[in-house]
Amino acid sequence: MPIYSFDPIVDDNCKVLILGTMPGVISLKRQQYYGNMQNNFWRIIYSLFGETIDEDYDRRKKFLLVHNIAAWDVLKACEREGSSDSEIRDPMPNDFAWLFSSYPNIANVCFNGGPAERLYKRYVEKRGVNAADKTFYSLPSTSPAYTIGFERKFEQWKLLLTLLDL
Repeated sequence: MPIYSFDPIVDDNCKVLILGTMPGVISLKRQQYYGNMQNNFWRIIYSLFGETIDEDYDRRKKFLLVHNIAAWDVLKACEREGSSDSEIRDPMPNDFAWLFSSYPNIANVCFNGGPAERLYKRYVEKRGVNAADKTFYSLPSTSPAYTIGFERKFEQWKLLLTLLDL
């Protein structure tokens, strides 16, 4: 049985798009991007701006948008047992032609981990989606499965501040 990702968190002011692969089991159950409390995504994002994580998911989404950050997943749907990206089968990519044409201010795309980048290159880039005006960056996964420490991840994620001209 296929599982499905969420709609993007995006508005017309977004300059940076953060791409994951597909929500994990806990995120799907909670219907939240990065809903697993062990994932460092929200901790990193809030720390970049010197703020304390808001527990309310709607306010978290607004926090991204206030800072001109969009979030989405490479995949719209796939088959997968558990949460591991290595278990993904029958991937169906999201519609990036639509996203990039609908939100032209997105100039930079940051992959949240290597699997997101590999899936994008394989299932989106090779299909000829026009992203010539975008710059792509690889960031370490915020997932607890990627075991480098928070501080090392955070240092690399500071790139977002540069991309946002802060």
